[in-house]
Amino acid sequence: MDRSTAGTSSKFTTSGSDYNQSDDSVASSGSVQSKHGLVRQLDNPPRTTPKLNASHNTSGACSSAYLPHRSVSPTQPFDDLIKQEKFDEIARKFHHFGDRYDGRNHGQYADLIKRYTLAFKRPLNQYEQSQLIPLLLQNFQPTQSWNWRSLTTILHSLTSAGVFALHKLTDKNVKRTQAVLLSTLLAPIIFKCNQKPEAENIDARGVANLLWAIAKLVDSGQPLTPEINEALAVLLSHVKAQNQQFNAQGIVNLMWAMAKLVENGQEPTPAFRQAVTFLLPRVNAWKDQFITQGIANLLWAMAKLVENGQERTPALREAVAVLLPHVNAR
Repeated sequence: MDRSTAGTSSKFTTSGSDYNQSDDSVASSGSVQSKHGLVRQLDNPPRTTPKLNASHNTSGACSSAYLPHRSVSPTQPFDDLIKQEKFDEIARKFHHFGDRYDGRNHGQYADLIKRYTLAFKRPLNQYEQSQLIPLLLQNFQPTQSWNWRSLTTILHSLTSAGVFALHKLTDKNVKRTQAVLLSTLLAPIIFKCNQKPEAENIDARGVANLLWAIAKLVDSGQPLTPEINEALAVLLSHVKAQNQQFNAQGIVNLMWAMAKLVENGQEPTPAFRQAVTFLLPRVNAWKDQFITQGIANLLWAMAKLVENGQERTPALREAVAVLLPHVNAR
């Protein structure tokens, strides 16, 4: 597969199942300390987003997801996004709400970074990345009071924007800062995944977004660290619990993510195979809802999974069978 098609193509794509947040309320919760400091979180209703007419290499996997994005209005210059005033404003909101702060404003800022990259149809370049990452590490220290939606929004948005991408000439200090920032964000996500799903408001959309983000992280050069593997394991456990809630887009995002992970060295563990097993029947259930890019992504994902040892079960054969007529129709 041409790596440029995996979510950072020339038509820079991102998952369309992200969240958008307003800042007029804050969810309260306890407080906790992650390995690298305090972390906070946000929450707000999802926005329906238009489909992205992304170009993709039809000889390989399509872009990471048949991942639509919202239309983007003229965005702020990058230098405005990294002004200290931006972070001072977030800090004021945090101090105002104290232990009740849910990370909402941090999520809104992360979304601004993603919008900037969408507007220019490219991920952050190395200069932008090197300027932004230290500021994020300094100002994005989550606590347990940050809610599920905020954490998923932040990690998904920053990953979509290319904050964690490793370039050939990435400075060692930038790599270290990336690793610490990523660990800081993963710690509360792992914690929440290990709590009761209903208590943390864990939902199918967030699970799909996070698995997509982890696959994207690995595909952009981040190693499969023990912490990433732990996050992957706890998220896979929620695929089974949420499998009836995934819509067509979520199924495509997840199948792409699973295939991209094994392509990049993830061992197809029993939990991994079980998650695929739960997703395949959903392909049949949503067969009439997949757009053209989604069909291409699904067929690529299933081929890649088989190439990496996925058994050709009746469910997999049926999923292929229900998609093939759509190839002819489209």
